Amino acid sequence: MGSSAILDANPTAVKSTTPKNRVDSGMKDKARSKSKPVISDAGKMDVDEATNVNPKEKKRNASESNKEPTGSRKMPKRAAACANFKEKSIRLPEKCSIVESKKGPLVEEEIVAVHLTSGPNVPHPNRRLTDFIVHDADGASQPFEMTEVDEMFVTGVILPMDGSSDKDKDKGFRCEGFGRIESWAISGYEEGSPVIWISTEAADYECLKPASCYKKLYDHFFEKARACVEVFKKLWKPSGGNPDISLEELIAGVVRSMNGSKNFPDMVSIREFVVSQGEFIHNQLVGLDETSEKNDQIFTGLPVLVALRDEAKKRGDFVPSNASSSGVLRIKDGGENLKGSSSSTCTSEEDEDEKLARLLQEEEYWQSIKKKGQRHNNAPSKFYIKINEDEIANDYPLPAYYKTSVEETDEYIVFGSDVETCYPDELPRSMLHNWTLYDSDSRLISLELLPMKPCAEIDVTIYGSGIMTTDDGSGFCLDDDPTQSSSSASGAKNVDGIPIYLSPIKEWMIEFGSSMVFITIRTDLAWYRLGKPSKQYAPWYQPVLKTARLAISIITLLKEQSRVSRLSFADVIKRVSEFEKDQRAHISSNLAAVERYVVVHGQIILQQFAEYPDEKIRRCAFVTGLSDKMEQRHHTKLIVKKKLVLKNEANPNPRAKMAPTMSQRKAMQATTTRLINRIWGEYYSNYLPEDLKEENKSEGKEDEEVEEEQEENEDDDSEEAREETVLVREQTPKPHSASKQTKSRSTAKEIKWDGDSVGKTCSGEVLYKRAILHGDVISVGDAVVLEADDTEEIPTIYFVEYMFEKSNSKKMVHGRVMKRGSETVLGNAANEREVFMTNGCMEFEMGDIKQTVVVDARLMPWGHQHRKDNINADKVDRTRAEERKKKGLPMEYYCKSLYWPERGAFFKLPFETMGLGSGICYSCKIKEAEKEKEILKLNSSKTGFIYKGTEYSVRDFVYVSPHQFVSSTEEHETFKSGRNVGLKAYVVCQFLELDAPKGSSQALPGSTKVKVRRFFRPEDVSSEQAYTSDVREIFYSEQILSVPVDTIQGKCEVRRKFDVPPMSGHAIFEHIFFCEHLYDTAKGTIKQLPANVRIEYSKSKSADDAASRKRKGKAKEGESCFNTVDNQQDASPENRLATLDIFAGCGGLSEGLEQSGASITKWAIEYEEPAGEAFTLNHPKALTFISNCNVILRAIMVKCGDADDCIFTSEAAELAAALDENKLNNLPLPGQVDFINGGPPCQGFSGMNRFNQSTWSKVQCEMILSFLSFADYFRPKYFLLENVRNFVSFNKGQTFRLTLASLLEMGYQVRFGVLEAGAFGISQSRKRAFIWGASPEETLPEWPVPMHVFSGPDLKITLPDDVQYAAVRSTATGAPFRAITVRDTIGDLPAVDNGASTTTMAYSGQPVSWFQKQIRGNMVTLHDHISKEMNELNLIRCRKIPKRPGADWHDLPDEKVKLSTGQVVDLIPWCLPNTAKRHNQWKGLFGRLDWEGNFPTSITDPQPMGKVGMCFHPDQDRIVTVRECARSQGFPDSYQFAGNIQHKHRQIGNAVPPPLAFALGRKLKEALKQRQ
Repeated sequence: MGSSAILDANPTAVKSTTPKNRVDSGMKDKARSKSKPVISDAGKMDVDEATNVNPKEKKRNASESNKEPTGSRKMPKRAAACANFKEKSIRLPEKCSIVESKKGPLVEEEIVAVHLTSGPNVPHPNRRLTDFIVHDADGASQPFEMTEVDEMFVTGVILPMDGSSDKDKDKGFRCEGFGRIESWAISGYEEGSPVIWISTEAADYECLKPASCYKKLYDHFFEKARACVEVFKKLWKPSGGNPDISLEELIAGVVRSMNGSKNFPDMVSIREFVVSQGEFIHNQLVGLDETSEKNDQIFTGLPVLVALRDEAKKRGDFVPSNASSSGVLRIKDGGENLKGSSSSTCTSEEDEDEKLARLLQEEEYWQSIKKKGQRHNNAPSKFYIKINEDEIANDYPLPAYYKTSVEETDEYIVFGSDVETCYPDELPRSMLHNWTLYDSDSRLISLELLPMKPCAEIDVTIYGSGIMTTDDGSGFCLDDDPTQSSSSASGAKNVDGIPIYLSPIKEWMIEFGSSMVFITIRTDLAWYRLGKPSKQYAPWYQPVLKTARLAISIITLLKEQSRVSRLSFADVIKRVSEFEKDQRAHISSNLAAVERYVVVHGQIILQQFAEYPDEKIRRCAFVTGLSDKMEQRHHTKLIVKKKLVLKNEANPNPRAKMAPTMSQRKAMQATTTRLINRIWGEYYSNYLPEDLKEENKSEGKEDEEVEEEQEENEDDDSEEAREETVLVREQTPKPHSASKQTKSRSTAKEIKWDGDSVGKTCSGEVLYKRAILHGDVISVGDAVVLEADDTEEIPTIYFVEYMFEKSNSKKMVHGRVMKRGSETVLGNAANEREVFMTNGCMEFEMGDIKQTVVVDARLMPWGHQHRKDNINADKVDRTRAEERKKKGLPMEYYCKSLYWPERGAFFKLPFETMGLGSGICYSCKIKEAEKEKEILKLNSSKTGFIYKGTEYSVRDFVYVSPHQFVSSTEEHETFKSGRNVGLKAYVVCQFLELDAPKGSSQALPGSTKVKVRRFFRPEDVSSEQAYTSDVREIFYSEQILSVPVDTIQGKCEVRRKFDVPPMSGHAIFEHIFFCEHLYDTAKGTIKQLPANVRIEYSKSKSADDAASRKRKGKAKEGESCFNTVDNQQDASPENRLATLDIFAGCGGLSEGLEQSGASITKWAIEYEEPAGEAFTLNHPKALTFISNCNVILRAIMVKCGDADDCIFTSEAAELAAALDENKLNNLPLPGQVDFINGGPPCQGFSGMNRFNQSTWSKVQCEMILSFLSFADYFRPKYFLLENVRNFVSFNKGQTFRLTLASLLEMGYQVRFGVLEAGAFGISQSRKRAFIWGASPEETLPEWPVPMHVFSGPDLKITLPDDVQYAAVRSTATGAPFRAITVRDTIGDLPAVDNGASTTTMAYSGQPVSWFQKQIRGNMVTLHDHISKEMNELNLIRCRKIPKRPGADWHDLPDEKVKLSTGQVVDLIPWCLPNTAKRHNQWKGLFGRLDWEGNFPTSITDPQPMGKVGMCFHPDQDRIVTVRECARSQGFPDSYQFAGNIQHKHRQIGNAVPPPLAFALGRKLKEALKQRQ
């Protein structure tokens, strides 16, 4: 431990060993005085004379001879350093082979070298030291830390302090054996890089670089110092740190910062190192407080720092043995404290011994981890010892081969497009029955040969086949035979599932309980819990189960011992040999045979020990002995390496080449246009190789990040509490600050106006169009850069809006900031020549201008007909730019868009408001308008006001924040499906009177009050009233109260019920309510409105509406009516956008967009046949192509004669040529398509850049390239991309940025954001990312306003410059309407049983809730109210789950149940409680929905042990039905699905909720009307 540790134990040491002139709280200055040092008398002694002086006398003399005021000597900011060292004479042999000797100027005395290197004229100068070695008096190299406990000296090259590096060594002088080292210190905290200092009596030395032979000994201390600096940075506020972070956050951040150090081999745990040095780090930072001139207590007592110190102490300290004379050292258990001796001398000696013991142990540990790469303490090993096949061959049957006549399905078909994440823990989970494992030759193979942990290199490939079912949490009974026992079914042959063949198995694990063993395998697509093996494979499975039983028996044996450590490996082997023959774990009575079996099958045993929760068991002597024995047998050692999952392009399973199998899936390379291929190809060729190099250097960092992301993803509830989507930002060059004051470098004589004035600003300043600066003309509309004080900063480009002269004759410029693409959300995906106009602006003096730059404001011709001309022009432009670059000419920029990060958008350039020179800045007007909105303005009659851009008058109906009416804090549910319980909608009130404060010149929103009448909602009365009432109904009351203006959230309307317009689609977006009843707050009753109550309803077009309804037909009140007047008017195709839906699925996106009246889907492309059939059923007028979109794009481009612009594969060309004539004739063509939308699958992007593979070849297989190529080739008016919410962040944001860059390159205006579907009228949490594209001739649609309360934070995206952008606000604090509940959604559906399969049935009654009436429409027959069938065990579990909110597997009784087969099994799946810590307690598995809550995110395969396990009906013992899932997504009951039950669930789970699509379509329709 360092100096501060000693100082803490003996506070007086600071004063006695650190004179005032030896410590300075300031940082070491880069520029130093050149005056020569004053050499004290003590310094003139030779080495032998100096070392013979008594230590105390010597220090006193030194102190007295250096009498100077504090601060005269510049020293770094650092903790008080260790200085309490012994003294001893040094004797260097004439020929020292230990201390390295180098050629160069050699001086014998340190003080001479200090004098010769010159420096500041101070008594104790600073020098630099390179090629140094720290050694003892005998010349033997010693670890740096040994300076604390023994006399140490230095040999090295002394350099002057003012040098730039250690390379110029001819300025230095080599000195051997100088010193003694008096103290050391660490600085560089504020700079962020550790600097280590050593001090002798003559000088202080900054350690630059150790000698090559000393580096290994010096590295340990340097990493300790680096850890101190990194912790400092994480905690010190001026450096961007946060002193309030948790210990885990601190450690994780430090580990990431320290990653990549060459001093750490890949297998070394940086985390363990940092924690082990916790006390050292704590003492160093606390020492900074002690030496600070400001007497700041920044680190002293800081909780996270204290926690780090305490964590280090828990890991074990070193203390001397009680028999000190023996010199034996003993490790004390963490937490014990030494009691000091009564003798101070004795205590001092004990401290020295303890310190020496600790340092020796630290150094031994450091060297051992660098050699062996093993983690210490209880961290898992980085090595995996693999079993050799020849050693276990005798325990297995003779070779056999896998043969089957069963038609098996490729695993890629089952899971191919369903995996949205590539983290192993998030892969789907299933059961595998009647299974067999085999190699590439179909030879049966042992599972033991495959590592039980993901390793960097695996020399065996194992495949599998079996029957896949849902995972029911079952396993094998340890007391039964594997050929006879399976907890999930009576027999594997009777299992109803999907015959499947697997891709390569990557890892496997064993988990065990009191009577069960669970064995699980993982491929790149899914986890499979193994059920009963096939009869052929059962003998190959027997040894695995036998070894698992043996491991459990050994653990049980060790647990029975009073002290686990007493049983060695040999002791355990002996005990096992004594097992009775009838015991299931019996091996043999022969010791050698038992040892052989245990060692050769050791990986299974070690894995079970590693997973066992008792640390004493995990670290027992038996485990160490077994590991050593396995190494002695020369078992293969593999490096454990946690990896993300990446799917192969095709399944390499040998079954894929055999018949009979199902259709094989092969990832086809995307068909693209040359533009898209260039943008994406250039990016990956320019950036990816560097990324991969960095990745290979920092595998440890990769593992740490993966672990953190997994922890974040495991807890959905905690995830809801933070910002949901964060774009990983690229490190971009720092631009010159727009607000930075620059010093004018030009005189007035060098600047003059060119031409006459053209007017005046609003403040009377004279305007000009041109000026001459240094002979160059600067005009309005030019682009300029300013002089920058910091040459490292990239100068900001400013667009000259206008120029004027101030009254003091200063010539000024008002400029708008233009950002380079790398400074926007595009990051490194941007074209280096493209800049973007922004709404930032500033004024600066004309003299601050450095030069003009060429920025071409472009307006390209738009449309597919201009596409080729634009491509050719762009090619010429890029060629010209390359030529200029080669010649070294200045870069010429171009600008096509306005970047508005606060709105998450790129707009077309506002040419009509740019560079007018009129003294008016469009950007300033926007800012002024925003400020104006925040000002409360009262009208003169005090009968109304304007607030946030909305005008309010007496008798208006307004929304008031619900928090204004909450009297006490309500307890909200915390489980997933209950997150909306307790949330309130806005309170509807009528504005009666304005109560402005008297005598106030300025009305403030917080103090100005409004008298209102409150209207109550049905949910304010009771949940039952809410369920049976229209969500638009409100109740009159006599409650009148005053509320502050700042609680008013907007305006609404209250009409008579017959004046409320009928619903026009899948969701409600009109702020219209009706009132027919009175709510008596005293009695809690609802009454008919009394005759004397006169409500002044909102003014409306009620008469016109009523007349319209009479003319167009009648509709019953409450009946769904989708054909409103507006919709009928817009129903004609010419008023809608002709739409192409790609990756159409069953049509959720098209359904909502069509219902909005904005589009009509004429063409659709869908790859999966059942989904395509469903689309056709619901959109019969659309031409649906059930084919690969790559094939369709190729066929279209060939048909149009543009084959030369198409990048394609031979497979795509062959399939395109094979299309029948009817399809070819009906293909959509450029000019016919107005709107392209879709949701391309992007699973392969997640984490892809973490793999050392040909990433571009993988990217080329991604469908987003094809999707963007459709947009490029067709150039429709509008474009809409939908994807999972993590689309903006996965793959470090590269996919998202490249998508934006591609659309901008085409010329589109672009808007991006993340929306929560639950806020738009469905009872499901579903967050989706969207990207709008609009041609420069069209209006870019805004985001729809969320109308329903729904829990969750703002879905923010973090952009460069720390801009936080959210497409819409969170509605957790209020919205116009309440949340839709599970009861609202499915409460009217008839009861069905587990496995219900009747696809058509009658409704059990009339719809009750408003939502049910809308969703049912005029349907009289219920379709697809069918449920997946659970097996017997899961059905028993379901029946045992209480029928109450939030109930899940935690509520299962801890008991065993007897199945119909006679088998007795655990009711609680053993894997859940025993792995809960790693998986957020498995919240929601086997969970019931809450009637008053919401559905979790709809998935493609609901099952109780699945990714979203909360799938049980609130009251019925079954999984939710297909129709219930469809309603949760907002599909009307009339919507049809195709295929079997799995296909239907898949279609629903992959769909965009129609109400959300409807909301987007409404905004698209508004944009179209605005354009018209």
